[in-house]
Amino acid sequence: MPNDTLALSRPAAPPSPSAGGTPDATTLAAFIAAHPRLLVLTGAGVSTTCGIPDYRDASGAWKRSPPVQHQAFMTSPATRQRYWARSLIGFKAIEHARPGPAHRALAALEARGHVTALVTQNVDGLHQRAGSRRVIDLHGRAEIVRCMSCGATRMRYALHEELAACNPQWQSLDAAVGPDGDADLDGLDFSTFRVLDCSRCGEGIWKPDVVFFGDSVPRDRVDAAFDALDAADALLVVGSSLMVYSGFRFARQAARAGKPIACVNRGHTRADDLYTLKVDAPVDDILAELLAHL
Repeated sequence: MPNDTLALSRPAAPPSPSAGGTPDATTLAAFIAAHPRLLVLTGAGVSTTCGIPDYRDASGAWKRSPPVQHQAFMTSPATRQRYWARSLIGFKAIEHARPGPAHRALAALEARGHVTALVTQNVDGLHQRAGSRRVIDLHGRAEIVRCMSCGATRMRYALHEELAACNPQWQSLDAAVGPDGDADLDGLDFSTFRVLDCSRCGEGIWKPDVVFFGDSVPRDRVDAAFDALDAADALLVVGSSLMVYSGFRFARQAARAGKPIACVNRGHTRADDLYTLKVDAPVDDILAELLAHL
Protein backbone atom coordinates (compact mmCIF):
# COMPACT_ATOMS: atom_id res chain seq x y z
CA MET A 1 0.00 0.00 0.00
CA PRO A 2 1.43 3.46 -0.84
CA ASN A 3 2.48 5.45 2.19
CA ASP A 4 0.14 8.30 1.32
CA THR A 5 -3.00 6.16 0.91
CA LEU A 6 -5.78 6.49 3.46
CA ALA A 7 -6.49 2.93 4.51
CA LEU A 8 -8.40 1.09 7.19
CA SER A 9 -6.56 -0.53 10.08
CA ARG A 10 -7.38 -3.00 12.83
CA PRO A 11 -6.41 -2.00 16.36
CA ALA A 12 -3.44 -3.77 17.90
CA ALA A 13 -3.55 -5.19 21.38
CA PRO A 14 -3.13 -2.43 24.01
CA PRO A 15 0.24 -2.34 25.74
CA SER A 16 0.54 -3.00 29.44
CA PRO A 17 0.05 0.15 31.53
CA SER A 18 3.25 1.74 32.74
CA ALA A 19 4.10 2.18 36.35
CA GLY A 20 4.01 5.54 38.13
CA GLY A 21 1.47 8.29 38.73
CA THR A 22 -1.30 9.24 36.34
CA PRO A 23 -0.20 11.97 33.92
CA ASP A 24 -2.35 15.11 33.99
CA ALA A 25 -2.38 18.72 32.78
CA THR A 26 0.55 19.60 35.04
CA THR A 27 2.67 16.83 33.52
CA LEU A 28 1.69 17.93 30.03
CA ALA A 29 2.57 21.54 30.84
CA ALA A 30 6.04 20.43 31.90
CA PHE A 31 6.41 18.52 28.63
CA ILE A 32 5.48 21.62 26.62
CA ALA A 33 7.80 23.83 28.66
CA ALA A 34 10.66 21.45 27.87
CA HIS A 35 9.74 21.33 24.16
CA PRO A 36 8.56 24.83 23.21
CA ARG A 37 8.16 24.24 19.47
CA LEU A 38 5.34 21.75 19.05
CA LEU A 39 3.79 20.14 16.01
CA VAL A 40 0.22 19.28 16.98
CA LEU A 41 -1.64 16.41 15.29
CA THR A 42 -5.39 16.26 15.92
CA GLY A 43 -8.17 13.80 15.22
CA ALA A 44 -11.90 13.34 15.68
CA GLY A 45 -11.67 13.48 19.47
CA VAL A 46 -11.27 17.27 19.44
CA SER A 47 -14.64 17.68 17.69
CA THR A 48 -16.92 15.11 19.32
CA THR A 49 -18.18 17.57 21.94
CA CYS A 50 -19.09 19.91 19.06
CA GLY A 51 -21.71 17.42 17.88
CA ILE A 52 -19.60 15.64 15.26
CA PRO A 53 -19.40 11.90 16.04
CA ASP A 54 -16.24 9.84 15.61
CA TYR A 55 -15.76 6.39 14.08
CA ARG A 56 -13.94 4.49 16.83
CA ASP A 57 -14.42 3.61 20.48
CA ALA A 58 -11.86 3.78 23.30
CA SER A 59 -10.32 0.47 22.23
CA GLY A 60 -9.80 1.69 18.67
CA ALA A 61 -12.53 -0.55 17.20
CA TRP A 62 -15.17 0.65 14.73
CA LYS A 63 -18.39 1.96 16.28
CA ARG A 64 -20.21 1.81 12.94
CA SER A 65 -19.76 0.63 9.37
CA PRO A 66 -16.53 1.87 7.75
CA PRO A 67 -16.90 5.03 5.62
CA VAL A 68 -17.37 5.14 1.85
CA GLN A 69 -14.42 4.00 -0.25
CA HIS A 70 -13.02 6.28 -2.94
CA GLN A 71 -13.23 3.66 -5.70
CA ALA A 72 -16.84 2.81 -4.88
CA PHE A 73 -17.83 6.47 -4.90
CA MET A 74 -16.17 7.11 -8.25
CA THR A 75 -17.42 3.99 -10.06
CA SER A 76 -20.86 3.30 -8.60
CA PRO A 77 -23.83 5.63 -9.28
CA ALA A 78 -25.76 3.79 -6.54
CA THR A 79 -22.99 4.56 -4.03
CA ARG A 80 -23.15 8.25 -4.95
CA GLN A 81 -26.93 8.26 -4.58
CA ARG A 82 -26.63 6.74 -1.13
CA TYR A 83 -23.80 9.09 -0.14
CA TRP A 84 -25.50 12.35 -1.18
CA ALA A 85 -28.90 11.34 0.22
CA ARG A 86 -27.38 10.62 3.60
CA SER A 87 -25.18 13.72 3.40
CA LEU A 88 -28.19 15.94 2.73
CA ILE A 89 -29.39 14.99 6.22
CA GLY A 90 -26.16 14.39 8.13
CA PHE A 91 -23.94 17.24 6.94
CA LYS A 92 -25.93 19.66 9.07
CA ALA A 93 -23.88 18.44 12.06
CA ILE A 94 -20.69 19.83 10.49
CA GLU A 95 -22.37 22.86 8.96
CA HIS A 96 -23.78 24.00 12.30
CA ALA A 97 -20.84 22.96 14.50
CA ARG A 98 -18.90 25.58 16.42
CA PRO A 99 -15.37 25.30 17.85
CA GLY A 100 -15.14 23.62 21.23
CA PRO A 101 -12.79 24.02 24.20
CA ALA A 102 -10.06 21.89 22.60
CA HIS A 103 -10.04 23.98 19.42
CA ARG A 104 -9.89 27.21 21.40
CA ALA A 105 -7.15 25.93 23.69
CA LEU A 106 -4.98 24.86 20.77
CA ALA A 107 -5.48 28.25 19.12
CA ALA A 108 -4.41 29.88 22.38
CA LEU A 109 -1.31 27.66 22.52
CA GLU A 110 -0.41 28.82 19.03
CA ALA A 111 -0.99 32.47 19.95
CA ARG A 112 1.35 32.03 22.93
CA GLY A 113 4.07 30.68 20.65
CA HIS A 114 3.98 27.01 21.66
CA VAL A 115 2.63 25.60 18.36
CA THR A 116 4.63 25.93 15.15
CA ALA A 117 2.05 24.04 13.05
CA LEU A 118 -1.12 21.99 13.48
CA VAL A 119 -1.88 18.99 11.28
CA THR A 120 -5.49 17.88 11.49
CA GLN A 121 -7.07 14.69 10.20
CA ASN A 122 -10.48 16.35 10.57
CA VAL A 123 -12.31 17.99 7.68
CA ASP A 124 -14.61 20.30 9.65
CA GLY A 125 -12.53 23.51 9.58
CA LEU A 126 -13.10 24.13 13.28
CA HIS A 127 -9.44 24.80 14.09
CA GLN A 128 -9.39 27.78 11.72
CA ARG A 129 -12.69 29.05 13.08
CA ALA A 130 -11.23 28.90 16.59
CA GLY A 131 -8.29 31.09 15.52
CA SER A 132 -5.52 28.64 14.61
CA ARG A 133 -3.54 30.02 11.66
CA ARG A 134 -0.85 27.41 10.94
CA VAL A 135 -3.17 24.56 9.98
CA ILE A 136 -2.50 21.78 7.49
CA ASP A 137 -5.80 20.12 6.54
CA LEU A 138 -4.35 16.68 5.84
CA HIS A 139 -7.60 15.19 4.57
CA GLY A 140 -9.09 18.34 3.01
CA ARG A 141 -12.16 20.44 3.86
CA ALA A 142 -15.70 19.05 3.82
CA GLU A 143 -17.43 22.34 3.03
CA ILE A 144 -15.95 22.37 -0.49
CA VAL A 145 -16.86 20.07 -3.38
CA ARG A 146 -14.72 19.46 -6.46
CA CYS A 147 -15.51 18.20 -9.96
CA MET A 148 -13.43 15.12 -10.59
CA SER A 149 -13.31 15.85 -14.34
CA CYS A 150 -12.63 19.57 -14.79
CA GLY A 151 -11.44 20.48 -11.28
CA ALA A 152 -14.08 23.15 -10.66
CA THR A 153 -14.85 23.82 -6.99
CA ARG A 154 -17.86 25.25 -5.21
CA MET A 155 -19.23 25.52 -1.72
CA ARG A 156 -20.97 22.41 -0.53
CA TYR A 157 -23.96 24.24 0.93
CA ALA A 158 -24.83 25.52 -2.58
CA LEU A 159 -24.77 21.98 -3.98
CA HIS A 160 -26.89 20.79 -1.08
CA GLU A 161 -29.47 23.50 -1.84
CA GLU A 162 -29.72 22.22 -5.41
CA LEU A 163 -29.91 18.61 -4.28
CA ALA A 164 -32.68 19.50 -1.83
CA ALA A 165 -34.62 21.25 -4.58
CA CYS A 166 -34.30 18.20 -6.85
CA ASN A 167 -35.17 15.77 -4.04
CA PRO A 168 -37.77 17.60 -1.90
CA GLN A 169 -39.15 14.42 -0.37
CA TRP A 170 -35.82 13.75 1.39
CA GLN A 171 -35.81 17.03 3.32
CA SER A 172 -38.50 15.84 5.73
CA LEU A 173 -36.44 12.83 6.86
CA ASP A 174 -34.77 12.79 10.23
CA ALA A 175 -31.94 10.49 11.28
CA ALA A 176 -29.05 10.23 13.69
CA VAL A 177 -25.95 11.90 12.30
CA GLY A 178 -22.65 10.12 11.83
CA PRO A 179 -19.02 11.11 11.29
CA ASP A 180 -18.04 13.28 8.33
CA GLY A 181 -21.58 14.43 7.61
CA ASP A 182 -23.12 10.98 7.29
CA ALA A 183 -26.61 10.02 8.51
CA ASP A 184 -28.14 6.72 9.54
CA LEU A 185 -30.65 6.16 6.73
CA ASP A 186 -30.07 2.43 6.30
CA GLY A 187 -32.90 0.42 4.82
CA LEU A 188 -34.18 3.15 2.50
CA ASP A 189 -34.37 2.94 -1.28
CA PHE A 190 -31.90 5.47 -2.66
CA SER A 191 -32.52 4.61 -6.32
CA THR A 192 -34.83 7.60 -6.86
CA PHE A 193 -32.42 10.14 -5.39
CA ARG A 194 -31.23 12.51 -8.11
CA VAL A 195 -27.49 13.23 -8.10
CA LEU A 196 -26.25 16.30 -9.97
CA ASP A 197 -23.29 16.44 -12.33
CA CYS A 198 -20.86 19.34 -12.60
CA SER A 199 -22.60 22.43 -13.98
CA ARG A 200 -19.38 23.66 -15.61
CA CYS A 201 -18.30 20.69 -17.72
CA GLY A 202 -21.70 19.01 -17.72
CA GLU A 203 -20.59 15.48 -16.87
CA GLY A 204 -18.07 15.50 -14.02
CA ILE A 205 -18.74 13.86 -10.66
CA TRP A 206 -19.06 16.21 -7.70
CA LYS A 207 -17.07 14.85 -4.76
CA PRO A 208 -16.36 16.46 -1.39
CA ASP A 209 -12.86 17.93 -1.46
CA VAL A 210 -11.70 15.42 1.14
CA VAL A 211 -9.62 12.26 1.07
CA PHE A 212 -11.89 9.23 1.13
CA PHE A 213 -10.61 5.86 2.35
CA GLY A 214 -8.65 4.20 -0.42
CA ASP A 215 -7.68 7.59 -1.87
CA SER A 216 -4.25 9.24 -1.59
CA VAL A 217 -3.41 12.25 0.55
CA PRO A 218 -1.99 14.97 -1.75
CA ARG A 219 1.79 14.87 -1.68
CA ASP A 220 2.19 18.59 -0.97
CA ARG A 221 0.21 18.25 2.27
CA VAL A 222 2.24 15.25 3.39
CA ASP A 223 5.50 17.06 2.61
CA ALA A 224 4.36 20.20 4.43
CA ALA A 225 3.50 18.12 7.50
CA PHE A 226 6.85 16.32 7.47
CA ASP A 227 8.65 19.67 7.08
CA ALA A 228 6.74 20.99 10.09
CA LEU A 229 7.72 17.89 12.06
CA ASP A 230 11.37 18.38 11.13
CA ALA A 231 11.22 21.95 12.47
CA ALA A 232 9.49 20.98 15.72
CA ASP A 233 11.00 19.98 19.05
CA ALA A 234 8.26 17.45 19.75
CA LEU A 235 4.93 16.06 18.56
CA LEU A 236 1.67 16.46 20.48
CA VAL A 237 -1.17 14.12 19.45
CA VAL A 238 -4.63 15.25 20.53
CA GLY A 239 -7.88 13.34 20.17
CA SER A 240 -6.72 10.67 17.74
CA SER A 241 -6.39 6.91 17.96
CA LEU A 242 -3.97 7.09 14.98
CA MET A 243 -5.53 3.93 13.58
CA VAL A 244 -5.37 5.48 10.10
CA TYR A 245 -1.88 5.33 8.64
CA SER A 246 -1.99 8.88 7.25
CA GLY A 247 -1.81 10.18 10.83
CA PHE A 248 0.17 7.36 12.43
CA ARG A 249 3.10 7.92 10.05
CA PHE A 250 3.94 11.23 11.75
CA ALA A 251 4.20 9.57 15.15
CA ARG A 252 6.37 6.88 13.63
CA GLN A 253 8.62 9.44 11.95
CA ALA A 254 8.92 11.47 15.15
CA ALA A 255 10.01 8.35 17.00
CA ARG A 256 12.56 7.51 14.31
CA ALA A 257 13.95 11.04 14.54
CA GLY A 258 14.25 10.83 18.32
CA LYS A 259 11.61 13.52 18.90
CA PRO A 260 9.49 13.15 22.05
CA ILE A 261 5.78 12.48 21.58
CA ALA A 262 2.97 13.39 23.98
CA CYS A 263 -0.62 12.27 23.54
CA VAL A 264 -3.95 13.37 25.00
CA ASN A 265 -6.63 10.83 24.11
CA ARG A 266 -9.16 8.53 25.72
CA GLY A 267 -8.29 4.84 25.40
CA HIS A 268 -5.99 2.84 23.18
CA THR A 269 -4.12 4.29 20.21
CA ARG A 270 -1.97 2.72 17.53
CA ALA A 271 1.15 4.56 18.80
CA ASP A 272 0.89 3.80 22.52
CA ASP A 273 4.34 2.22 22.52
CA LEU A 274 5.92 5.35 20.99
CA TYR A 275 4.83 8.01 23.48
CA THR A 276 7.05 9.79 25.95
CA LEU A 277 3.89 10.91 27.75
CA LYS A 278 0.25 9.87 27.46
CA VAL A 279 -2.63 11.59 29.22
CA ASP A 280 -5.70 9.36 29.08
CA ALA A 281 -8.41 11.91 29.77
CA PRO A 282 -11.02 14.06 27.99
CA VAL A 283 -9.16 16.43 25.67
CA ASP A 284 -11.39 19.43 26.41
CA ASP A 285 -10.76 19.23 30.16
CA ILE A 286 -7.02 18.63 29.94
CA LEU A 287 -6.30 21.35 27.37
CA ALA A 288 -8.40 23.95 29.18
CA GLU A 289 -6.58 23.14 32.43
CA LEU A 290 -3.25 23.10 30.62
CA LEU A 291 -3.48 26.78 29.73
CA ALA A 292 -3.56 27.70 33.42
CA HIS A 293 -0.20 25.97 33.94
CA LEU A 294 1.69 27.68 31.12
